[in-house]
Amino acid sequence: MCLFSDSLFKCFLKLSFRNFFHKPVKNGFADISSAKALSNNTIMKTDKLMEKQIDWLPILSQCKENIKKEIAPLLKTLNQPQPSLGIGAGGDPIKQIDLAAEDAIIKTLKEYGLSFTLISEESGIKNYGPNPEENYVTADPIDGTTNLMRGIPFYATSIAVSTKPELRAVHTALVADLFHNVTYTAEKGEGTQRNGQKVTPSKQASLEEAVVGVNLNTYKIRKVAPQLTRLIEKTKHIRHLGANALELCYVADGTTDAFIDIRGKLRTTDTAAAWLIIKEAGANITTPDGKPLNAKLDPKEKLKFIAAANQKIHNTILNLIKA
Repeated sequence: MCLFSDSLFKCFLKLSFRNFFHKPVKNGFADISSAKALSNNTIMKTDKLMEKQIDWLPILSQCKENIKKEIAPLLKTLNQPQPSLGIGAGGDPIKQIDLAAEDAIIKTLKEYGLSFTLISEESGIKNYGPNPEENYVTADPIDGTTNLMRGIPFYATSIAVSTKPELRAVHTALVADLFHNVTYTAEKGEGTQRNGQKVTPSKQASLEEAVVGVNLNTYKIRKVAPQLTRLIEKTKHIRHLGANALELCYVADGTTDAFIDIRGKLRTTDTAAAWLIIKEAGANITTPDGKPLNAKLDPKEKLKFIAAANQKIHNTILNLIKA
């Protein structure tokens, strides 16, 4: 258990840096370079400490349970006229059930006394607590709202925690299938679990036999269709289920063999948690050019990706997309 607060911890580090840099310089630039290297190394270690100071998985699990409680009454009234609540930060119409799920996340984190910056598809970017830069919580409170509203049993909540507002800084993640009571979790360096059991991706190497998710939901389909035609021609089993975070998790646990979205429409709030779940499971996720995937965590930030269960099928898909 930490014996002093995060704010005191940061003050201690700042004072340590200040004392270090005010020591007499004996060897000119060599000392300055070593000082910078030491400070950068210390900052990296500090980020690691910040990740470990809080046991995030039980907190995210409590968020999930509170979301289920908050939305339960609303599930009974979905066939009734819904209030117009405007457009969310991600650009989609806000539903009452989305706000209820978001409120459950905020209340839960506050109950734990946490300072955090919320990056949400609904409300945008908001600060809570005295030191909101200590933790960044990126959430899509309901991923697959259209499915939920129409009674299609495929929707989830997605929550990721990071030390910085960028994808590669995510260290803890949860994606929960709210209909089937299936929860995917991951911590950096600890692997991926599905309902508490470690999962690994598929070893399927044949694209012809693979089950491949492809998000085609866009009015710009004419622009991306040429890139996807060769892929679709070589694949028997194309799917799109309507909740992107959950579909990425299906690649992580071997339910499907790949999931592709090259539209440039998917927000980082949809993918932040699933990105870590994919990586920790041992599956591949890159840009359509095969480069490591990274992006700013912001409800307006969009990305493209190819996620695949293993390197062989990933390379096959990359080659077809590039062609």
